[in-house]
Amino acid sequence: MKIDGGCHCGFITYEAEIDPAAVCICHCTDCQTLSGSAFRTTVRVKEGSFKILSGKPQSYVKTAESGNRRVQMFCSQCGTPICATAARGRDPISLRVGTARQRDQLIPKKQIWSRSAQRWLTDLETIASVEKE
Repeated sequence: MKIDGGCHCGFITYEAEIDPAAVCICHCTDCQTLSGSAFRTTVRVKEGSFKILSGKPQSYVKTAESGNRRVQMFCSQCGTPICATAARGRDPISLRVGTARQRDQLIPKKQIWSRSAQRWLTDLETIASVEKE
């Protein structure tokens, strides 16, 4: 599936080819901190298909609990996380689904690092919901 998207302020735009069956929720504590939320939804990009159309992401390297060094890429203007990849450069790009224009079509098929999942996530239906605020 071809997707496109970008950061919150529009400085960075991209296009990529992904497999919708590979959409994943990550509950690791790094993803919780980096997203500012309880989890992050990601999808791996098909090799060679990720193209930055505008802007240039900033990056830094974070060593994960697994010991893997991950290059985190984000917008230097608004801070939106865009993607990550291995520092050694052999792993696929992991795109942040929230930045894709087609995000409503990218339904997660798997959850990883569930040992770090916030316990309250299973009770979302019991939490009051307001359509707009």
